[in-house]
Amino acid sequence: MAEAANGTVINADASQVYRDLRILSARPSPEEEQRVPHLLFGYRDGAQSCSAAQWAEDAKAAIAATQAAGRLPILVGGTGLYIRTLLDGIAPVPEIDPAIRATVRLLSSAEAYAALAKEDAAAAARLHPNDTARLQRALEVIRSTGIPIAAWRESRVGGIADSVHIDLETIVTSVPELYARCDARVDQMIEMGAVAEVAALRERRLDPALPVMRAIGVSQLIQYLEGTLALDAAVAAIKQATRNYAKRQRTWLRHQLPEEARE
Repeated sequence: MAEAANGTVINADASQVYRDLRILSARPSPEEEQRVPHLLFGYRDGAQSCSAAQWAEDAKAAIAATQAAGRLPILVGGTGLYIRTLLDGIAPVPEIDPAIRATVRLLSSAEAYAALAKEDAAAAARLHPNDTARLQRALEVIRSTGIPIAAWRESRVGGIADSVHIDLETIVTSVPELYARCDARVDQMIEMGAVAEVAALRERRLDPALPVMRAIGVSQLIQYLEGTLALDAAVAAIKQATRNYAKRQRTWLRHQLPEEARE
């Protein structure tokens, strides 16, 4: 599609921004990247967290440069938060108190959910109890600013939705086929060297709370490398986590489609 449309492929996947995870994030191969321009793939070091707001600013610049070159920007990837931030803008939340952030990031999903249910019940009701990142974000916002995250989001700024025309292209498969593809992809990653890739990442001794360390497959393969989980069990866990994520993506995407296009 990108070749036929004179397009430039722009990454919108939160894991594919990190250069440490070419295999485990299923980034395009070097050969694929040579076919048409690819932007925002592997351009960030895993030691630095890339927020949705930071990516959105980078994406705006990439889109502008692509259009200036007379090419069609084609955003690809599965991180709904990134895409919605680019289109709708960001909530002007002030910088979070570092001490509060540090305390919140130590909480498990269950602990964060329980705390959020007391401090911002409306936010807790909207989130899945296992959605650690969003639970922690909502909790640190209410604790640092005293204002619920939903209130901040009502005054979003910087979105591009009103200034661009968007065509949404989706690949719809049956659930059994989707899950089979997820499993096959994990097997392929292992064959391509995902274990060695995670071993190299582990050697960097990065903060476990960093997004690159929380990408699907990293914790499972670290457990294998540390001898606490057999490889077949690690692979099975990665496959399950991948299927779970694919299900969440499918649900999110369904709500982005026009009513007549939804399944």
